[in-house]
Amino acid sequence: MSKQGPTWLRRTRNIGIMAHIDAGKTTLTERLLYVTGRSHKMGEVHDGEAVMDWMPQEQERGITITSAATVLEWDDHNFNLIDTPGHVDFTMEVERSLRVLDGAVAVFDGVSGVEPQSETVWRQADSYRVPRIGFINKMDRLGANFENAVESMRSRFAQTIIPIQIPIGEEGEFRGNVDLVAMKARVWESDDPRECTELDAIPAEVSDDADLAREALLECLADHSDTIALQYLEGEDISEEDIWEALRDGCTTNKLVPVLCGSALRNVGVPPVLDAVIRCLPSPLDLPPIEGVNPNSGATESRAPDEKEPLCALAFKVSMMDDGRRLVFVRLYSGKLGAGDTVYNASQGIKEKISRLFVLHSKTRKRVESAKAGQIVGVLGLRKTRTGETLSPVNAPIEVEPISSYEPVISQAIEPMSLRDKEKLDESLRKYADEDPTFCVRFDDEEDNETGQTLIRGMGELHLDIMVDRLRREYNIEVNVGTPQVVHRETITAISEAEETFDRETEDEKIFGNAHVRVSPGERGSGIQFSNECVEEAFTEPYLQAIETGCLEGTAAGPLHGFETDDLLVTFLGGTTRPGASRPLGYRIAASTAVRKALSGASPQLLHPMMTVEVVVPTEHVGDVIGSLNTRHGRIEDVSEIDSASRIHAMVSLERMFGYSTELRSLSQGRGSFTMQYSHYDIE
Repeated sequence: MSKQGPTWLRRTRNIGIMAHIDAGKTTLTERLLYVTGRSHKMGEVHDGEAVMDWMPQEQERGITITSAATVLEWDDHNFNLIDTPGHVDFTMEVERSLRVLDGAVAVFDGVSGVEPQSETVWRQADSYRVPRIGFINKMDRLGANFENAVESMRSRFAQTIIPIQIPIGEEGEFRGNVDLVAMKARVWESDDPRECTELDAIPAEVSDDADLAREALLECLADHSDTIALQYLEGEDISEEDIWEALRDGCTTNKLVPVLCGSALRNVGVPPVLDAVIRCLPSPLDLPPIEGVNPNSGATESRAPDEKEPLCALAFKVSMMDDGRRLVFVRLYSGKLGAGDTVYNASQGIKEKISRLFVLHSKTRKRVESAKAGQIVGVLGLRKTRTGETLSPVNAPIEVEPISSYEPVISQAIEPMSLRDKEKLDESLRKYADEDPTFCVRFDDEEDNETGQTLIRGMGELHLDIMVDRLRREYNIEVNVGTPQVVHRETITAISEAEETFDRETEDEKIFGNAHVRVSPGERGSGIQFSNECVEEAFTEPYLQAIETGCLEGTAAGPLHGFETDDLLVTFLGGTTRPGASRPLGYRIAASTAVRKALSGASPQLLHPMMTVEVVVPTEHVGDVIGSLNTRHGRIEDVSEIDSASRIHAMVSLERMFGYSTELRSLSQGRGSFTMQYSHYDIE
């Protein structure tokens, strides 16, 4: 069980709901709200009435766009819960939520099993070492198969997947499940998810399956728990508490993933999810203390989940309130935070003042005077704090691991319909960019903007479409937008050298610089690297720093179309000096010019955003679909069978996928579907 600590902290669970789009995350969340008494009506996604989908765009489209937080109570435990999006365009919302969570419920479609975005969010959870339980949803759907869904998890994920329930009936006959820990059967026969009936005996049609599944559960736990192994080998009866203890240990260490089943829409199997969260997922006390770096000393330090420790809090999301003020979502790992406190933003090296604190429930907020370790709250007053930055005391600063971001791959020109809205548009776009790290804006008055247009960049067409729609609704700004354009990068495929001299004389001084550089291709994903091979003593540290800065500035725009360059190595080979005139500024300018010249002679190539594409079609259409992907220069990586359909995995550049949805409908008589997500940049 949980380590020693305050009772309230041992009874705290910070969890998220994550899955592929349309697996039923928000529907499950709505049932959890109802079951725990947090809401008194079950909002339906398809009716646009889900509590957690509060944005008009979410209600109209029936999808989650922004992560929403709430607080629940169940069995004397407090849940801080975040419902995350499933669409790939909003994967950053999942990333920054998982960064601050202690556990997650991964929801899977009982028919489709593991889908592309399921794998993406799973990898995100792996990167932050977030323990998980699985919930196979939609077991009432035609084609639902619990064993197939579990097997798809086992084939794709590294953890041991271990069912702790099996369904009673499938498809239209699904009505409940067998608890393999207690070996009891429950059925839900009313429209109230809180009301279930515990049967006197396990139904005969699943009795044998339950015995086999129970045996498999114990065998699996014996491999992970010495206590279970000893009892199992000696033929002793193993108590429920011992089983739960072994499940909790394996889950907390990310070795096991317990799996449940149900149908959120049909109100079957919801309360056991809450029980499993309490039993299997960790409290803040079960996890190692958060680690970070002291920005003053550079030493690694840790903060235990204790309100008596110095404050350590991570800002993981920025949201604009209706009145234009910034609401910053913050997870407290240690210490306390109160209204009126002054905190130190260790990431920027600035002080900020807390004006108000809120406990969040979707769009609504309840004001509180203080918060403590283990809580997730909304904060007003942080004027400059951004996503992924750390808050701490001025006298005990710490900076924890920031939140990973993603590269926007689609750009679009945007302009107001009326010139009088230009200033208003620019300010609105800045606010959106502040909220969303994957939404970038390049304004027409910026020095590096050669197009003379305001350009917005995002993760996909839907992402940009949502942003434009928000401009119209939230700020009443009508805009014209251009055709979406793919954001490329540039790289080189050959080695090239260049030497440039900067020689200027002003009224005050003479400025001279000379730099000889070499550019060479790097491995994919290596980024821009700099090295120095100059051994001349005249090039002291200030000069070398100026030269490195100049070299990196020279890589900012490629020679082909001015896109950012990537995956190359710039080497400073040496240069000449001039007594009395050599200045760091001169060498910075000379190095930048030399790099640009060298890039032009290094066989530059465009890098295309490559997308992982998954197509699911009836088997009779596989040949046509593969042929279509081949004409789009796609690389087929795998074809697998799923019941009467086939799943095709391919790698295709983003610009080749425009218009594909229409073509796929034609090829498959409207029966095919596809998803795609960004993978990496590469030469096509």
